[in-house]
Amino acid sequence: MSATGLDVFDKTLQTTNIWLGEIMERLGPDRQVAWKVLSTVLHKLRDRLPLELAAHLGAQLPLLVRGVYYDQFSPGRQPSDCRTPEEFTAEVAEWLSDIRPVDPDEAVAAVFGVLSRHLSDGQIAKVRGALPKGLRMLWDGADARMLADAGA
Repeated sequence: MSATGLDVFDKTLQTTNIWLGEIMERLGPDRQVAWKVLSTVLHKLRDRLPLELAAHLGAQLPLLVRGVYYDQFSPGRQPSDCRTPEEFTAEVAEWLSDIRPVDPDEAVAAVFGVLSRHLSDGQIAKVRGALPKGLRMLWDGADARMLADAGA
């Protein structure tokens, strides 16, 4: 029996909860913090991508996550001029300042890790390839941590 009466809603709730669970494994057991981290990092990533690629990435996200991804979207300002890892994590930190302290580098690594695990390799390669070198290094660091955690 469907929990919501619609399979599409049940599927997106299940997938979103899996993603949040993976973020909580890294950042601690607070679902609201995990949701804020997911939405913040996705917004900052989306705003850094060329418009067409941002739309392609959005299409790959679970329905519920896609909704938060497009929240406050302003396509006329794509892509933002954030180019360095320090600028990116500073923006993340600013948007996370209204919750309990979260290391912005860990927040970025957690979300990039979730995306790497759940989206196609081709889509991730396109997204990473569109980022300036410094921001690609953030993703490389997230992947390295994910591999280290898997080996532990």
